[in-house]
Order: sequence, then structure tokens, then C-alpha cells
Amino acid sequence: MTTLQVSDLTVRHHGPHGLVAAVDGVSLEVPSGTTLGLVGESGSGKSSLARAVVGLTPVHGGRVLLDGREVRARTVRDRRRLGRLVQVVLQDPDTALDPRMTVRQALVEAATVFRRLDRPSRAERVTELLGLVGLDPRLADRLPRQLSGGQRQRVAIARSLAVEPGLLIADEITSALDVSVQAAVLNTIRELQRRLGLSMLFIGHNLPAVCHVSDTVAVMRHGRIVETAPTEAILRTPQHPYTRTLLASVPSLRTPPPEERPS
Repeated sequence: MTTLQVSDLTVRHHGPHGLVAAVDGVSLEVPSGTTLGLVGESGSGKSSLARAVVGLTPVHGGRVLLDGREVRARTVRDRRRLGRLVQVVLQDPDTALDPRMTVRQALVEAATVFRRLDRPSRAERVTELLGLVGLDPRLADRLPRQLSGGQRQRVAIARSLAVEPGLLIADEITSALDVSVQAAVLNTIRELQRRLGLSMLFIGHNLPAVCHVSDTVAVMRHGRIVETAPTEAILRTPQHPYTRTLLASVPSLRTPPPEERPS
């Protein structure tokens, strides 16, 4: 388990009129063994924050701490240490998985990055990882194109768990999936977090989905955190108008009166 602390983080990107603050002075914390949900519309800065945490985007201000130590990704040794502590599951499993590698090859490659395993141990580890994400071990010798979208995303999750990270970052992992598959993947993620005691930063734009897996929710808008509260409080008594707008945008069979409709 790993504690993540982000303090006054600033990330800037080049825009048509100069530098734009994608992340503007954000502070948040993911205590060991808990899940923080980060929610906001597209372009709010969620993925830029995630990329900064894992060292894929330069930080222009502030600090990222893992178990009290500042994150650095300047050398190969830094990146290896960071990769052992933190793993990311991305939005699109089609681009995350090598189309030429079978499920078994992908999982073995990840499982042997930091330790040696003999052939029987590799087979055992592949079976174990597939079982963790609810997949039949008989799928191990299939290529990604022979799997459904939900199965591919579960393989991507299994691969991220192969190095036994303390922190898992799930970045919009259900947005590329059919609605019928999303709930199953969300339930898998929630069960894995509880079973393995992972710390997790769960990123999404669907507030109810984020709340389903999170202990605490941070709402992000225009690069800033506008509200942070326990999940139950966010759902029952949201304080910020933007949070209330996100909740009101969820499809419902009930037609709200005009005064309840968000602008």
C-alpha cells in the first residue's frame, strides 16, 4: 500500500496563445489503502494530473510524494522505482496492449520486470492474475483481437497488477466500453482494491460511476479542485454548483421541474 500526496501541483501545456495551466495549484491525498475518485468533464485536467504523478508530464510547480518521498523520473533507476510503486490503467485497452502478444506473453513480460520466475512459476502467476480479474485461464493464449473490449480491459488491469504496485491509477477505464460491460469492470476494480488493499486514484467523468468505487471524491474543473468530500456527502449534499451540475446531468426517467434543471 502506498500513500500519494500532491501538493500545489501545476502542469502547463503549450497552447495557441502560449502556456496554458492544465493543472493549476492542485493539492490532494490518497491515504494508504483507500480510493480517491477524481471527476470532471473532458479537458478539466484529470489526465494531466495523472501523467504528472507517474512522471510522464513535466511538473512546473508543486510536489508529488509517494510514501513521503518526492517523485522523480529523471533517470532509469528513478523510473524503475516509480514503476514498481505506481501502475496506470489507461482508457483504451486496444492501444494499451500489444496486438502481437498473447495474453500470457503480456502478463509474463510484466511479472518478470522486477523478479525472476521459472517456467512453472510463470504459468502459475498468469493463472493467478487472470483469476484476480475474473477471466478464464484458457484465454491466456489468445491475442487481444480475439477478446471482447471488457476482456481486454481486464487483461490490462491484470498486467498492471503483475508488478504488485502500491498505487493504481485508473484513468477513464470504462469510457471506451459498452454500458453493459462498464458495471462489471467497476465491480472488479472495487473488489480488487478491497482484496489487495491497494491505494487507488480513480479518474472519470461519470460521477455516479466514480462514486461507486471511491471512498472520497475530488471534483476538478478548469485545472482546479473545486470540492473534496466523502462519497456519501458528495452524493447527498454537494456544496459546489459544478458538482450539483454533474449530478443533475446523470440521465433519469424523472423529468425535473424547470427550477431544478441545470443551465
